[in-house]
Amino acid sequence: MTEIFFYSGAADKLLVACRLCAKALSQDTRIMVYASDQQILEKLDKLLWTFQPTSFLPHCFMHDETALVSSTPIVLSDSVAPETDYAILLNLHEQCPPDFARFKRVIEIAGQLPEDKASARKRYRHYQQAGFMLHHHQLQKH
Repeated sequence: MTEIFFYSGAADKLLVACRLCAKALSQDTRIMVYASDQQILEKLDKLLWTFQPTSFLPHCFMHDETALVSSTPIVLSDSVAPETDYAILLNLHEQCPPDFARFKRVIEIAGQLPEDKASARKRYRHYQQAGFMLHHHQLQKH
């Protein structure tokens, strides 16, 4: 069954997303990052190139015709494609992603803004009511 991991209190959700992508990569685990907002995906794309000072996190967009999605460990997508074999779905959307239950893990990041907290609480309740195992991590404030 899918496990849901919430990381709350993020000062910068995209920076936290990069850290979690790096962690998945270090564990040789493939991760799909989902957001319906293309601007968010484009910002994350740029950040993944510069996140680490001596290297980059290998990634591509799901619909990039020149990308080898099947061999890229991190994929950025505005849809959750059913034919992929990614173990982790990192959700950057304000609603629960479609077809999330086919992933081993779903990662949710909640920011510090009131509206972000409210949408994260709704997603948490949705997963909880559906009977999924939930894990919560409070991010340290700097």
